[in-house]
Amino acid sequence: MRNEQADLRRAWLALLALALGFSMTMLDQVSVAVALPAIAAAWDVSYATAVWVSSAYLLAVVVPLLATGRMGDRFGLRRMFLAGVVVFTVFATASAMAPSFSLLLLARFLQGLGAAMLLPQTLAIITQVFPQQRRGTALGVWGVVGAITGMFAPILAGYLVGSVGWRWIFLLHLPLGLIALAAGWAWVPRLPVHPTSIDVFSVVLSFVGIGALVYAIQGGLNSPELWIAGVVGVVATAGFFLRQRRAGALVPLRLFRGRNFVVGTGTIMVMGALASAQFIPLMTWLQDDVGLSVETAGLVATPMAVVGFFMGLLGGWLSDRVRPAVMHRVGFGILALSLLIVVVLMRGDDRMPGLIAAVLAAVVGLGVGQSFIWASNAAAVFGEVDPADMGAASGAYNMSRQLGGVLGVAVVGAILAGFGPAAAMAALAALVVVGFVAAGLFSTAPVQPEH
Repeated sequence: MRNEQADLRRAWLALLALALGFSMTMLDQVSVAVALPAIAAAWDVSYATAVWVSSAYLLAVVVPLLATGRMGDRFGLRRMFLAGVVVFTVFATASAMAPSFSLLLLARFLQGLGAAMLLPQTLAIITQVFPQQRRGTALGVWGVVGAITGMFAPILAGYLVGSVGWRWIFLLHLPLGLIALAAGWAWVPRLPVHPTSIDVFSVVLSFVGIGALVYAIQGGLNSPELWIAGVVGVVATAGFFLRQRRAGALVPLRLFRGRNFVVGTGTIMVMGALASAQFIPLMTWLQDDVGLSVETAGLVATPMAVVGFFMGLLGGWLSDRVRPAVMHRVGFGILALSLLIVVVLMRGDDRMPGLIAAVLAAVVGLGVGQSFIWASNAAAVFGEVDPADMGAASGAYNMSRQLGGVLGVAVVGAILAGFGPAAAMAALAALVVVGFVAAGLFSTAPVQPEH
């Protein structure tokens, strides 16, 4: 019993280090979005050009995830996590000191590679150091860290950009990275390494396929060049999966024999799309139609982050006790209802008494619904993965979530431009209904009881 308590205490310390590394990547994405106007002004470039400061990072994060996940299995999860923290921190500092816009883009791309190295390892390590009956709670805490970061990052970034300049949003990662590195070195355990070959051609196909697809989707497929990139991406991705029958696969096909892995990675793509795109039509409607200022409209999102903090802990606790199909159906049901409420409000009178209160209630519903899904989803997916494939599974899982975000922003943005915010929000509601139906496909095996 004493040994079990000591192991659990070490697991929580490891989670603290892993969560700090994860929060650095979350802080970066949100902060850069706030700083883009200042960056554009500093280098005298258009906003569309400045967006590449974010896009270069996103490309570098998404494209290598399959490879970096499998490299965690091959070279060690702890080693890859620590190396990722080092690369991320070094090139975040380089971004802060960049003497030109082109070098800033290069530093951002390399910083994204660091994020791609550390992200898959966080989930893979958590699922191995925590016993099954505590795993959902641990993943709930991990999700709460994301909620807290999302809540305070815009405030912190706005203060830094306004008071000391945009470079400080990157320089902030230097002390955080050093702390994460020290904590990871001290607390993240060395887990068994599973020597396996890595097929280099699979790595090339994954880079070309995913990179071309993300590039085409981000560009909106609005030119022949982007359509060609999309076709190349589809062909290369198909070739990649055909290649996975060979030894050294980045994503072993045996992973797809697990029902929860297939359903979980599919539904997490839905969640990635929702999380990335949900506020695009809402903020547009609140500012353009309802007439709120940018600052006031931004405050409307605050209840979701607050609810995410408390409900994330509850959702993690419940996911250790309630079957994933139930957790997902409840979560997706609340999400669908909340989104439909917003659609009805958008199609109604923009001056209706109590409008903002109704919007806030729907936003709270969005926070509650998502909290029921995040931890339960990860616990269900990784609960049936062999430890030798944990890094590969985490890479595929994270890539699915990131691709969902890219697709969600692109599709919702196109619907918003063509048909308005109500149609864009209705599309998200339809997507959530798909997630609700898919949730019924999770395994009905009973949850491991707590000891």
